[in-house]
Amino acid sequence: MSKKQCSVSIIGSTGSIGTQCLDIIRRNPERLRVTALGANRNIDLLVKQAKEFSPKIVALADRSRTEILRRELDGSGIQVFDGEEGICTCATHPEADIVLGAATGVAGLKSVLAALTEGKVLALANKETLVAGGALAMHTARMHQATIIPVDSEHSAIFQCLEDNGIENVEKILLTASGGPFRMHKRADLNNITPKEALDHPNWDMGPKVTVDSATMMNKGLEVIEAYWLFGLRNDQIQVVVHPQSIVHSMVLFIDGSVKAQLSLPDMRLPIQYAFTYPDRWAFPEGRVDWSSDQCLTFGPPDLDKFPCLRLAQEALTTGGSAPAVLNAANEVAVHLFLKGKLRFIGIPNVIEQALGQLSGEEPNSYEEVVDVDQEARKYVFHAAKRNTYAL
Repeated sequence: MSKKQCSVSIIGSTGSIGTQCLDIIRRNPERLRVTALGANRNIDLLVKQAKEFSPKIVALADRSRTEILRRELDGSGIQVFDGEEGICTCATHPEADIVLGAATGVAGLKSVLAALTEGKVLALANKETLVAGGALAMHTARMHQATIIPVDSEHSAIFQCLEDNGIENVEKILLTASGGPFRMHKRADLNNITPKEALDHPNWDMGPKVTVDSATMMNKGLEVIEAYWLFGLRNDQIQVVVHPQSIVHSMVLFIDGSVKAQLSLPDMRLPIQYAFTYPDRWAFPEGRVDWSSDQCLTFGPPDLDKFPCLRLAQEALTTGGSAPAVLNAANEVAVHLFLKGKLRFIGIPNVIEQALGQLSGEEPNSYEEVVDVDQEARKYVFHAAKRNTYAL
């Protein structure tokens, strides 16, 4: 991607990953340009981005605001699309060399599948896509010879560690986890956690949903499932390791006992930029670990009793079928209810476990089937949360 100016389509441009992606493009105008921007409903920021980067097209998933967007961009020469179809138009634009899939949640699945069907290079930051529709997405990529480059810091680290070594030489991958803001809390301390406390991550600057997922350690559970699909490993070859400093972004243990790790300060712009430059590297001016000072890097096992969301994700992967899709949808709704003050923090894993027990079935084989599973799980959790003893 570094041999010529690379044209980028960004799905989820107004979110945390999308805005950091645009920061990289802003720093490298001779190497990167924006072809398309897709967002959910943040029209003010999308308009600002469009006026700065002058893409060919923009799309807003929320159709109710399309006319406002058209008025704001009138005379700019930028084409405006809307709805799911509009987002997919951004993901499949013929000029796009690489598509950044950064929409939050399962809503990003359709545009990811569209990009893969067109044989695009996909920089994947939407882990929920592979959690809910992993078999479908990987089959689509193989069928159309599309390339997936992971953007999650942990999966990017593994991807980098595996560059010169075949997957057959891997004994295990070690996914590192910060442990979130409640790593040192006792289980009883989690009873009255507020959304504000859950959104205060010690190391990373992320969107609200991902930040809460980090606090429950569901984020790491979703990453276990994502790694399963990305790297073609067995369940027992994926191990989670708590590393509070977030310097080691993940490690690979090879069959000869040696370990390779990727280390850097926590900054999502690094794996985003690497997805654009692979297999080359570009300079990144700020952010270096100071190896001239004392460094204490610690590692330990996760507490599955205190953070049952990680256990539930591991169990969903083992169960297979529709269980990961149920897990993902149930978690999205539970986190939404928690952020709205309608479910307690400890109620999140409770309603997810109920949904998994009631709804898990056969693996969805099409986008429509994934959506059906997703919608059923969402409805279930909304009702279960009202009955749950952990609801407010």
